[in-house]
Amino acid sequence: STFSVPGSGSCRGGAVTLTMADGADREARGRLSLWERRPDPTAPLTERQSDSVLELKAAAETLPVPAELPIEDLCSLTSHSLAIALSATVPESTEDVLFRGFAALGMEDEKIETAQQFFSWFAQLQTQMDQDEGAKYREVRDYLAGFQQQCDAILKDVNSALHHLESLQKQYLFVSTKTGTLHEACEQLLKEQSELVDLAENIQQKLSYFNELENISTKLNSPTLSVNSEGFIPMLAKLDDCIAYISLHPNFKDNPIYITKFKQCLSKAMHLMKMYTVNTLQNLTNQLLKRDPSTVPNADNAFTLYYVKFRAAAPKVSTLIEQIEQRAEKISEYQHLLGEIHQCYLDQREHLLGPSITMTISDLTSQNNRDHCALVRSGCAFMVHVCQDEHQLYNEFFTKSSPKLDELLEKLCLSLYDVLRPLIIHVIHLETLSELCGILKNEMLEDHVQNNAEHLAAFAAVVKQMLEDVQERLVYRTHIYIQTDIIGYKPAPGDLAYPDKLEMMEQIAQSLKDEQKKVTSSDASFSDVRLEDPEANNVLKSGASEVINPRTQTTVSPADLHGMWYPTVRRTLVCLSKLYRCIDRAVFQGLSQEALSACIQSLLGAAESITKNKTQVDGQLFLIKHLLILREQIAPFHTEFTIKEISLDLKKTRDAAFKILNPKTVPRFFRLNSNNALLEFLLQGTPEIKEHYIDSKKDVDRYLKSACEQFIQQQTRLFVEQLEAFMTKVSSLKTMANEGGPKYTLSQQPWAQPAKINDIVSSTYKIIKTKLPTTLRSMSLYLANKDTEFILFKPVRNNIQQVFQKLHAMLKEEFSNEDLQIIACPSMEQVNLLLSLSK
Repeated sequence: STFSVPGSGSCRGGAVTLTMADGADREARGRLSLWERRPDPTAPLTERQSDSVLELKAAAETLPVPAELPIEDLCSLTSHSLAIALSATVPESTEDVLFRGFAALGMEDEKIETAQQFFSWFAQLQTQMDQDEGAKYREVRDYLAGFQQQCDAILKDVNSALHHLESLQKQYLFVSTKTGTLHEACEQLLKEQSELVDLAENIQQKLSYFNELENISTKLNSPTLSVNSEGFIPMLAKLDDCIAYISLHPNFKDNPIYITKFKQCLSKAMHLMKMYTVNTLQNLTNQLLKRDPSTVPNADNAFTLYYVKFRAAAPKVSTLIEQIEQRAEKISEYQHLLGEIHQCYLDQREHLLGPSITMTISDLTSQNNRDHCALVRSGCAFMVHVCQDEHQLYNEFFTKSSPKLDELLEKLCLSLYDVLRPLIIHVIHLETLSELCGILKNEMLEDHVQNNAEHLAAFAAVVKQMLEDVQERLVYRTHIYIQTDIIGYKPAPGDLAYPDKLEMMEQIAQSLKDEQKKVTSSDASFSDVRLEDPEANNVLKSGASEVINPRTQTTVSPADLHGMWYPTVRRTLVCLSKLYRCIDRAVFQGLSQEALSACIQSLLGAAESITKNKTQVDGQLFLIKHLLILREQIAPFHTEFTIKEISLDLKKTRDAAFKILNPKTVPRFFRLNSNNALLEFLLQGTPEIKEHYIDSKKDVDRYLKSACEQFIQQQTRLFVEQLEAFMTKVSSLKTMANEGGPKYTLSQQPWAQPAKINDIVSSTYKIIKTKLPTTLRSMSLYLANKDTEFILFKPVRNNIQQVFQKLHAMLKEEFSNEDLQIIACPSMEQVNLLLSLSK
């Protein structure tokens, strides 16, 4: 009982204490829960700290159950807690438990008799319980402390390792820096070494050009040196390179001295080349000149020998000359040397060929003394061969052209020109001059020179000069020919024997035609028979077609034969045909205009003479026929027969001078007004230059038109002159009546009686009937072309028809039927039938 009382009090006090502890525990738990609150933790743990708490929790779950745990508490453990192995056995009774508890506290022999002992015991128990309760935490604390010590040791080791690593890193950086510096120093040394090596090589290379001076000088001074040796050309190339290099670096030390020495070596080398080439060419020329002339039978063989010998010697110097030509464009000394070699070569060729060419031209002149065309053709052909052969021979020695070669060839060609020009300027025949123009222009310039313009440039220059001389002579002789043979032509009686000569030729042609019909075995026809003037045998050509085209019809009119043309027409056309291809277009236009104008004037004079000697119809038809011939024959000339003439009009100057000479104007000389004659002379007295064009083609057409109109008017008057006079009277009478004169009756007029009119009509009809065949016969004889005859006679026929139509209208209006029967005027059908003979 004593035990229980204190125990009960102690239990109540313990309950109070436990209640307070529970409240404090809950408060502590509430505060601790705030540490890890999710949204806003008060004391957030790191991930490492969270892992440490979990590990402690796992370790605490495996701790054994304390041995002093009361049975009640033991019974309240979960099955999970009971699964832990226990070191003590479960007591069988409470007393046993208490005994064991007191024994554990070391109080198994003590008794609790007073409250003080109880409270002491309880405090000791509570202390023991507190110790037992915190033992596991202390173990964990000690366990963690061990880990902390281990961690501190590890951390210390880690810090020590880091310290050592930092020291190593510093040492590494130091060593690395030292190594990099050493590497850079090595690279710099290698770079400097390379630069020094390059500098040494560069210096050596530059010095090599200067060091070559001694080698080159030694070679050039060697007595065994020859320009044909294998080492000469490489030495020359090296010498050129040295000079070029030193010239590009004028800042080098002793540059002028070395340049001078190398130039001296170059001069010596070029002198060797020049002497070798010049001696070769001169020796070759001397050998040919000293040759015995008797060994060569003629000049052709001599020329052949001249070229063969030089061609054989060309390989000896061509290689050396080629080297000079390659350097001539870059180095002026070589250019000068090449020029000297060119001059030497050309001098030797001129010295060799000059006498031979002069001799050959003299031989050609003696052989063709009277045939200028053959002389020009053979001489030019000879010079063409010389120019071509010289160019070919020049190309054997040299690879680049030289203007001096053309100068030499032109000089050689001038020897031919000097021989031919005196002959040309004394030629008086147009045929010869035109043929010479054809030879020079067509055969030489167009054929030879065009096909080989490069080799024949010098020859072309001389030929052009010769052609200009021939053309100038041709123009001069043409002017004289026009003045003497066209303008100054005096026709012979036979030239003006029209139409007698035409009729005679027609009779001859008819007789030949009759004989041809009898001789059927003969193949010749009259169309092949031509009675031509020797001058007409020269083919009159212009362009690609003949000026004079033979008619294809079987019957050839005598008027169409060249020999039957009036001499001035024939001469004019022959002259134009020869000039067309020989002279320039502008010069031809001027000469053609002059020739045609002279020819037209001669035709007008001849027509006038024929009119006086024969009839007006003969003169008119003669003029028409020859103007037609002129127009037809000049048509193929593709040029304008127009020239521009410039004249000076002095009319204003003359008028102003007259005003100055007028005494009344002298006082007004110093008046500054419009009446001052002196000012007017200065301002308005300037002569005027007027230009006007003369077209010979239009002149031919104009004269032809005028001749045809005169012929039409003359023929109209011939046939209906009486009727036209009668109709003119009737018209005058009607005009007077219409203007207020007295009225009339035509049948009462004495000159208009039906019988009178019948006489006029009968006479007119008889004239037409009798003279019309004669007119048509003359037209056929002269014109010899049905179309031309029809065109020319058509206006005459129309005029006659118009006169008869007016007469018929007047007769119906003024006369009665009885008077018309008396007049007996032929009807229009009768008139047309009468005129139809002209169709």
